[in-house]
Amino acid sequence: MLVEQAMLFRLSAFVLILFLMLSWESWRPAQSGYGRGQARWRNNLALAPINIGAAALLGPLTAVNAASWAQAENWGLLPRLIDNPYVLIGLAIVLLDLAIYAQHRLAHRLPWFWRLHRVHHADPGFDVTTAVRFHPLEILVSILIKTVVIVLLGAPVVAVILFEILLNGMAMFNHANVNLSARAEKTVRSLWVTPAMHRIHHSLRAREHHSNFGFSLSVWDRLFKTYTASAHATPIQIGLRAYPSLAQTSRLWSMLGLPFQSKSRAQRSGPSS
Repeated sequence: MLVEQAMLFRLSAFVLILFLMLSWESWRPAQSGYGRGQARWRNNLALAPINIGAAALLGPLTAVNAASWAQAENWGLLPRLIDNPYVLIGLAIVLLDLAIYAQHRLAHRLPWFWRLHRVHHADPGFDVTTAVRFHPLEILVSILIKTVVIVLLGAPVVAVILFEILLNGMAMFNHANVNLSARAEKTVRSLWVTPAMHRIHHSLRAREHHSNFGFSLSVWDRLFKTYTASAHATPIQIGLRAYPSLAQTSRLWSMLGLPFQSKSRAQRSGPSS
């Protein structure tokens, strides 16, 4: 029952934030020319139900189930160190966000992981649909990593539910094709990852797309020296140099097959670039 309720909360938040970001992009896009009516837009969104189906294959290995099991079995570090439930929830959310940052860096460093993650980076555009453009195998790897981290931390169920909603919401926000005002950008970026900050991470320039790894909190990039404040040029060119073809990067079956292309071509825009 708890898992179903958590999924309902996540789905409701997803639909609401997706609608808000789509409306914002229509009203005042940061960069034009991506075209929602094109195959790219439709096929990016088509990956969402495919990834939900892939996640369902793992059955009980969900974030909420992992937290519930750890709590029942008295597993995890945090409950042994912290008595205050509010501090425990807050710290668990922060550490889970750190884990996502670390996972993202690994996705750019490990060749096999990059093969999966480049599906996300090969998107020739940058808007809210990019937030759901992940290969199903990367989703499965991410779930397994997250499950292990949750059990080791002993993250409370409430913290995991809140974190999942935060992560999904922030992913859609910071991938949205929008800009904040200069004043709002400075204020928000001091704590959270903004669309302008994350757009640099999707730059065609390897030095830029191997920076700004944070999804929610912006502090990790500053702390671990992976922060890039501004792009080399504007407007930012989006995508990967190895994949200039729209047919290759915007068709659903091509996206699903991208990790299995030749190793030499994968490395042309990979971790060593």
